[in-house]
Amino acid sequence: MFNILISDKLAQQGVDIFKAEQDIQVDVKLGLKPDELRNMIGNYDALVVRSETQVTAEVIAVAKKLKVIGRAGVGFDNIDIPAATRAGIIVMNTPDANTISAAEHTMALILSLARNIPQANASLLAKKWERSKFVGVELLGKTLGIIGLGRIGAEVSSRSKSFGMKIVAYDPYASSDRAKELGVELCDLKTLLSRSDIITVHVPITKDTRQLIGTEELKLCKKGVRIVNVARGGIYDEAAVAEALKSGQVAGAAFDVFSKEPPTDNPLLDLPNFIATPHLGASTEEAQINVGMVVARQIIEALRNGTIFNAVNLPALDAREREHLQPYFTLCDKLAAFLSQGTRDKLDAIHITYSGDVTREKTPALTLAILKDLLASSYQENINYVNAPILAKERGIKVTESMTDHFGSYTNSILIEIESGAARHSIRGTLLIDATPRIVEIDKYRVDVPAEGTLLVFFNPDIPGILGKVSTILGNARVNIAGLANGRIEPGKDAVTVISVDNEVPAEVIKTISAIAGLKHVRLVSLRDQG
Repeated sequence: MFNILISDKLAQQGVDIFKAEQDIQVDVKLGLKPDELRNMIGNYDALVVRSETQVTAEVIAVAKKLKVIGRAGVGFDNIDIPAATRAGIIVMNTPDANTISAAEHTMALILSLARNIPQANASLLAKKWERSKFVGVELLGKTLGIIGLGRIGAEVSSRSKSFGMKIVAYDPYASSDRAKELGVELCDLKTLLSRSDIITVHVPITKDTRQLIGTEELKLCKKGVRIVNVARGGIYDEAAVAEALKSGQVAGAAFDVFSKEPPTDNPLLDLPNFIATPHLGASTEEAQINVGMVVARQIIEALRNGTIFNAVNLPALDAREREHLQPYFTLCDKLAAFLSQGTRDKLDAIHITYSGDVTREKTPALTLAILKDLLASSYQENINYVNAPILAKERGIKVTESMTDHFGSYTNSILIEIESGAARHSIRGTLLIDATPRIVEIDKYRVDVPAEGTLLVFFNPDIPGILGKVSTILGNARVNIAGLANGRIEPGKDAVTVISVDNEVPAEVIKTISAIAGLKHVRLVSLRDQG
């Protein structure tokens, strides 16, 4: 039974998803004080929050059972991510669920800025008729600068084109192919600022984006530029924006989010050319339902099956990318399992080399999977995708990753090399065209065996009679051989032998095989149910 605490208001549809599951016990307790949350969080496997609950390091320190924190929304600045990561707690958000609502709200603010709609509405409600005071501008032909070409930025781009706008974008992580697909021009930040008639930001708040646009950046803009923020408070230097609005350098600004909320003492609220909404980007009926339902399903999948979506403290993979990478994840699990069953010594270094087609994939996610599997076999702690890098660093394990164009005739391969004291071991695998994982190299010896089932592995002199002796012992024990591969570097020297067997090999049989003269490192490796 998994216990889940919902501490902020969640759409009933999301709550109902939890309640429909027999192995889920959900408690909805809103408005908890910090000490109340600390006192009860130790009973729960998952916590669901929005923006009100502060998930501090103190809360996380006593959350001994907590496995998942689900943020029903995009921003997660109310959660201590480093503390959660160190504790091995997955932090998930729901970046797709409110994408359309945020993009539409952005367009609403852009149109409001262009046509002075809030000011004109207030004037008319005050029984005034001031048509000449609220002359606007058309969007047709104007240049929109989008900072952040992620999900929301892309949707804003699509909608802006319907108004005949030209789109320039700044996003250091966006590829030229992605920009071409969206029909936008990528440029650097200074170029965007100097060319744009309207600027909108769609990036998370980080140390790199906090006060990304301040006094100096606003000076680079066209005089009379209009700016929008439906992302996170603090991306603009709000004091600098206020001064620019007063001077006319910025003709108008429209913010939905603020560095301090509610912004009761913010100087922007006193300016006539400033438009404000109270953090409404995701406040549509559809978005509220979507984020509640999505976060509920994500948490259930994580708790029950270990399937992780939209984790903010793991390499970002959407559902399509995860499905595409799944064969590689399976291969990584098999290779790490093979190495893990060959050594129990302390790990000193792990080096991973990706070759061929796999180098074009999101290899950090694969490296994380390998690291998690290798550490979990060597240490007793609770090690998962989240805390594996931190624990490796604390133990002085050097982890490196490199790329090569190809390995032999294989279109892709993954090589894992480990150092453990004086020992050095390695294994290389590949995916066939049908995504079947194969082992193609063991400690520099070339082999070709399926990465599945039970494998009997040993090193032996490359001389006649050795394999016959092993086969006879297995036959006498009624162990059926499914396949055999032998790899050597030079004839007559050492070789590695891998025998696939259909059934388990008794310990006494392994002992008998180990007694054959010249055999070394005889071991049974199980690759069943890995990944």
